[in-house]
Amino acid sequence: MKKINTSPLSGMQELLPAQQATFDKLKSSIATTFHSHGFLNIETPVIDRTEILLSKAGGDTEKQIYRVTKTEAAKDSADQALRFDHTVPLARYVVQHMNDLAFPFHATQIGRNYRGERAQKGRFREFYQCDVDIVGRGTLPVAYDAKAIATVYNALKSFDLPTMRIRISNRKVLSGFLAALDLSDQSATISSIIDHAEKLPPAATIEALQNLQIPNDTIAKITAFINTNGTPEDIQSSLTSILDDLTPLQPGLTELYTVYNLLTEYGLGNNATIDLMIVRGLDYYTGTVFETFLPDYRAIGSIASGGRYDNLANNFTDQPLPGVGGSIGLTRLFYILEQHHLLRTSTAKPIDIAIIPISPNEYSYAIRLADQLQSRGKSVDIIFTDRKLSDKLNYAARIASHGIVIGETEVQSNNIQIKNFTTGTTAPLVLN
Repeated sequence: MKKINTSPLSGMQELLPAQQATFDKLKSSIATTFHSHGFLNIETPVIDRTEILLSKAGGDTEKQIYRVTKTEAAKDSADQALRFDHTVPLARYVVQHMNDLAFPFHATQIGRNYRGERAQKGRFREFYQCDVDIVGRGTLPVAYDAKAIATVYNALKSFDLPTMRIRISNRKVLSGFLAALDLSDQSATISSIIDHAEKLPPAATIEALQNLQIPNDTIAKITAFINTNGTPEDIQSSLTSILDDLTPLQPGLTELYTVYNLLTEYGLGNNATIDLMIVRGLDYYTGTVFETFLPDYRAIGSIASGGRYDNLANNFTDQPLPGVGGSIGLTRLFYILEQHHLLRTSTAKPIDIAIIPISPNEYSYAIRLADQLQSRGKSVDIIFTDRKLSDKLNYAARIASHGIVIGETEVQSNNIQIKNFTTGTTAPLVLN
């Protein structure tokens, strides 16, 4: 008989128990950090209406979306697909429950999303994203942009990573700059070129701009703009040398400097920098944008990103619902950090105690003992296999940090010894 292929589908991640324990610990730590910053956990459906998911889609999203083949019972319902991020479903969620939420609404979502991208190392079709978002009703002060960024940064500290660098910008600065150069009608194309500039040789970026029939002196100003980074003082000085009048950029610069200064107040002054090359490809960003990098591992790329979206829900409601958010792509990040040996893999065994009854005569006692230990918060496994005691002990040492052997003597005396498999020492079991 032909055997069925048991390997996971291409682009799907599958972890061994020790890896999974490390992954789960990081996910739990991120969730704890998000909650400590005032964010409330929600879950949106993995399957949603296709028209909802594509309401703010950009780029190749429509080509990458996983459409759902409906069952006979569901064939009359709307076209459906798997969500590809948390942000668009959040917008629908807020509109649906608007009258039951307190604004500004602080939401966190940690769950799987799906994109039918070309599978490659570090790029997955099924992946966990850990998101925080703040949504206002009517207005949302720019101070919340800094709060979202600081929350994501503090969550990443759970990874015990090398020095991180947060690069921030503002889409209004770029739009104002292009308006000053009379290039607003080509802003989408130019923004895409800038978004890819870091991954390409400078000559390729210049050639892409020349293909738009942009004069060379204007191209020189654009290249100078995207290479501008540093503190607010550095930015102001550089932009003044590029343009005579910064008035069109001023709304974006005011927001940008405010966010930078607030990040300093959050204690991130040594880790945050303004970088006008940061654009973010998704077209729903309207103001602040940010990406987080490890300077010593630039090839990894951004490990967390996000930004401000003032119009995300405008396809669902006339009520202004401005928001800002950040996302950690945990599946991709875990893979990359593991490949670069930047994660401290947990050496702890998945089970606290393995109970080893010598024969079926001790099963009843072992079950009662396991119940007592579990009621005290311990994870406990009972080994019922019919093997030699030495084999049972070897198995127990692989899955548990401690072991207890239960024989006739232990049952009669109620004198239980517990063995530490790491040190090899034994001691009386004390239940108190």
